[in-house]
Amino acid sequence: MERKEFEKIIAEQFGEIYRSQRDGEQPPELKEDTVLLETGIDSLGFAILVTRLEEELDCDPFSESEEAYYPQTFGEFVDFYTKFCRA
Repeated sequence: MERKEFEKIIAEQFGEIYRSQRDGEQPPELKEDTVLLETGIDSLGFAILVTRLEEELDCDPFSESEEAYYPQTFGEFVDFYTKFCRA
């Protein structure tokens, strides 16, 4: 799978979670440099996002990585998934 595909899947899941947490409000545009902590999704939302991505992609890069890593931006988050979840 290519990076663009990961980006699309992650953005779609993010949007669904955002709308569910914010009463249907449209999610912010996700750019490479969008800071994840400033997106309006809380820690539970990110846990749900990672769980949904693990189910959809059959991969959890946070378990696959030997080092603890916390992506700061949307671009870093997509890169992290791209690096560890390529099939």
